[in-house]
Amino acid sequence: MKTSYKVLIVIGIVVVLALVVASQFIGWKNRLVSLDENTKTQWAQVESQLQRRLDLIPNLVETVKGYAKHEESVLTEVTKARASVAGANTPSEKMATNNQLTSALSRLLVVVERYPDLKANQNFLALQDELAGTENRISVARQRYNEAARALNATRRMFPYSLVAGTFKEAPYFEATAEAKEAPKVKF
Repeated sequence: MKTSYKVLIVIGIVVVLALVVASQFIGWKNRLVSLDENTKTQWAQVESQLQRRLDLIPNLVETVKGYAKHEESVLTEVTKARASVAGANTPSEKMATNNQLTSALSRLLVVVERYPDLKANQNFLALQDELAGTENRISVARQRYNEAARALNATRRMFPYSLVAGTFKEAPYFEATAEAKEAPKVKF
């Protein structure tokens, strides 16, 4: 009887250890799922603010058009950049096209500096305030997304999470373009 009792104890210990290891794997997987969902939620917030900006741009362009007819190339560039953002599908494409749009908008705001009457126009001022507020929201949303992406990416690479991270893709960071590092030049 003693041998069968020992076998039962060994089997019990093996079963308990297997359950502990399985629960650890489940916990690691659930942690990665939580981080992945947080990254997706933060990206949705970025997209929401980018959409808000896209909705404001046509009104801003139309207001500027009335004052700056000979600045057609800048207005066309903003319109094309906006269209390319609307056509982007993946987060990486959206990041790249929104960086182009940001660059085009900064050139548009430089054009605005040349027209004092436009800067005094109430419609333009209201649109410019809306756009400035939206740009601030985009900045905050990008920061939160990048923090969520960092948490996911770091955890994916850490042991023991790396054992179960195969199904989770690395989240790309929303980075500024090289053009964003230089302030736009205003010439009168």
